[in-house]
Amino acid sequence: MAGPPRHVLAARNGVAVVFALNGLAVATWFARVPAIRDGLGLSPGRLGLLLLAMSVGAILAMPTAGLVTQRLGAARAVALATLILAFGLTVAGVSAGVAGSLPGVAVGLFALGYGSGSCDVAMNIEGAAVERRLGRTVMPRFHAAWSLGSVAGAGLGAAAARLAVPVAVHLGVIAALVLAGTLLGARAFLPAEAGADAGTPAGRRRRLLAAWREPRTLLIGLLVLAAAFAEGSANDWLAVAFIDGYGFSEAAGAAVFGVFVVGMTLGRTLGTVALDRWGRGPVLTTTILLAVCGAGLAVLAGSGPLAVVGVAMWGVGASLGFPVGMSAAADQPEHAHVRVSVVAVIGYTAFLAGPPLLGLLGDQVGTLRALLVVPLLLLPTLALVPAARPPATAEPASSEPASSGPASSGPASSGPGGPGQADSAG
Repeated sequence: MAGPPRHVLAARNGVAVVFALNGLAVATWFARVPAIRDGLGLSPGRLGLLLLAMSVGAILAMPTAGLVTQRLGAARAVALATLILAFGLTVAGVSAGVAGSLPGVAVGLFALGYGSGSCDVAMNIEGAAVERRLGRTVMPRFHAAWSLGSVAGAGLGAAAARLAVPVAVHLGVIAALVLAGTLLGARAFLPAEAGADAGTPAGRRRRLLAAWREPRTLLIGLLVLAAAFAEGSANDWLAVAFIDGYGFSEAAGAAVFGVFVVGMTLGRTLGTVALDRWGRGPVLTTTILLAVCGAGLAVLAGSGPLAVVGVAMWGVGASLGFPVGMSAAADQPEHAHVRVSVVAVIGYTAFLAGPPLLGLLGDQVGTLRALLVVPLLLLPTLALVPAARPPATAEPASSEPASSGPASSGPASSGPGGPGQADSAG
């Protein structure tokens, strides 16, 4: 049997490159936050407000990112979004490292968030289209590429800090590399479908508003929100929680976070096989339960080594909710762009609200105990899993076996996601 056409395989590789570079850019910023905080003399409260500029930029971008992608095509939308991202990363670096300007850093972070959020929607839409053309699940692997990019960004950031590379130089070089690499990757995207930008602006806005009234789309958004919260809370608080709660050193706390990232990456890499074999429903149910058990063990173990085992389980268990949710939003190719936008907006609310909420709770009960919110939130999410199953009218493309007989070797619906999934993302 002939494999997928060469241009589809090239598009798959191009999407993976774009995901990885987006993760690299975002992680590069976060890797230099300590140096920027010290350089600007920021208190924790002022630093938190500064970081909010990035989240606000991302949230504002997402409601219209799907319409922009429909209008321009995924390749041009990704290119434009990455140009804004690279501009923001450069401005933030120069403002912090050369000008010492807090407002300048805030402007740069807003642009970084806006560009990253817009790119997130566009690359997920393209990933879903590639997944449909391949006829098998690949979305989680795109998100694994994002995770690998973020690991590379963190590693390069640590090396740059150790070698005392100026923040402006570091962020500027990474911005240029990310922009150049993304432009090359986007050139391999699938050709825009004929009529993809058909309709008046008013008609496109009506379709976006209609997507906000679709029960299935909203339920998928809530599923992605819970997955994003499970991932984001670990990203923001896991190292601090193990330092405060288990007496780990700073280096050991960072290593615990590394265990979580490795678990996420493995889950997204290997999860595609499970999704194609057993379908979204059973796999999501299993992984959510694994995340519930893992997060609970991480908090309640009472023993550092046993808690680290819980972190690994948490990472694997939290790995698939975001990418599978984005795939589910794009099951039906018609108007997939607006549905992905809606789901992204709902999901990214967790990244905006989660850190301050956990911080306030941590002031009362301790950072480690505050993380018990994660399993308590995930358990009700099991009721949302049926919404992610492909609708009866969805074209074959992602991952749900037939209801009778042995599981099919190919998928039956479509699907990427965050680093979001997301990451995403994400």
